[in-house]
Amino acid sequence: MQRTSSAVRFLTAGALTAVLLGGAGAGQAAAAPAAVPAQRTAVAHGTPYDLLHPLADLSAQRLATADLVAAAKYGTGSPIDDPAREKQVLDDVARQAREVGADPEVTVRIFRDQIEANKVVQRALHHRWDADPSQAPTERPDLAEVRKEINRVNGELVRAIAASPSARTAPYCGGLLTAAAVHVRHDRQLDALHTVALERALRSVCGA
Repeated sequence: MQRTSSAVRFLTAGALTAVLLGGAGAGQAAAAPAAVPAQRTAVAHGTPYDLLHPLADLSAQRLATADLVAAAKYGTGSPIDDPAREKQVLDDVARQAREVGADPEVTVRIFRDQIEANKVVQRALHHRWDADPSQAPTERPDLAEVRKEINRVNGELVRAIAASPSARTAPYCGGLLTAAAVHVRHDRQLDALHTVALERALRSVCGA
């Protein structure tokens, strides 16, 4: 598999992981199996890394739905860009953010990146299937059911954002988030496309 420059940055950040996490803890995370335990996706209360890892893992979960959305839309004429649906998602997560004590503006900013990352995957898959119809999906998922899963992940992601303001605004956030993304890439065996999309999804996580 050919690596993009973004994928290479994620992979080479593995060296940073050992420094930031230290000792056996880093080694254990890197060796985690592809089947990620459920507790790894829950909001953790502990170190800054524990607070940032769920953001990376939930973002990867959300990206997995992009494949299903792409398959549901492919060949139907439905556009990848859906401003009405995007506004609905952003309005909903802003409401949820207020309910759980998160900053609505920060939450919306992070979710804008989540949406754009999802579209990165959809566009790439549609281009791939156009170029090689033999790779195109033979079944069309129910988009309404896929959106139920997206809404579930959205809710967990809002709660993870609400639980992590101290980690997200810390000067070391970027390094720890990169380390978390490396682990998530390994745990979930992301390909180059989804690795690049994960970087896009996490662009606004760190910062005020």
